Amino acid sequence: MVCTVVIDVEDAGNARLLAVRDEDPQREWDAPGDWWPDRYPGISGIRDRRAGGAWLAVNPSERRLAVLLNRADVAEIPGGTPQSRGSLVLESVSGRSPESALPMHGFNLLEVGPAGARVLSWDGVVLRETPITPGIHMIAHDDLDDGATPRIATWLPEFRTLGPAADLDDWTSAWTALLGASARLDPEDDRAIIRDNRPHGYPTQSLLYCTASVTPKGIVLDYRALAHAGHWD
Repeated sequence: MVCTVVIDVEDAGNARLLAVRDEDPQREWDAPGDWWPDRYPGISGIRDRRAGGAWLAVNPSERRLAVLLNRADVAEIPGGTPQSRGSLVLESVSGRSPESALPMHGFNLLEVGPAGARVLSWDGVVLRETPITPGIHMIAHDDLDDGATPRIATWLPEFRTLGPAADLDDWTSAWTALLGASARLDPEDDRAIIRDNRPHGYPTQSLLYCTASVTPKGIVLDYRALAHAGHWD
């Protein structure tokens, strides 16, 4: 994965986001569903069939949402084979966030809930927390609003120009239209959000996107798979 998330935090308990998933097209997945009724009852998410975990998950009853993005390791993982990161979002929306060093590859774990939104970042050495302040933000494989990430430097100002999502008549359409506009870039361009990462040394391409709102009224999640990997249709 590489993945991209745009999020607008209004205040604690109110956030809207657009999440784009990049993954190997040969790695099969399932659309949002209650795939873990025994271990995670009431949790719905996008399931990775190979490892059984999730990329994005929601807990409607507790108004929690979590998304997982890759982050580069700065040190080798001790102890051999790393654990799958697929349990992170499932544990997160169940109220159990990581708190210490983990035998996993690096990640950015975006969490949204009644108390607010934050990013937990693990690089193989340090686990850091970044609270997300009110406003529109963007994250990919590095820090929140990282200006050195070309797609963030290019598109975060464009999303902010749209204004607060809560003030738009139809924020999902406005944000999706801007996502479509970003896809005029070649998917191999490092500024692209809809991406083909193979020229950059990764087998991943953009496969799907979701829009979601988390409010005191509940969670609304919309899932869309792209007809062709790495290309906007």
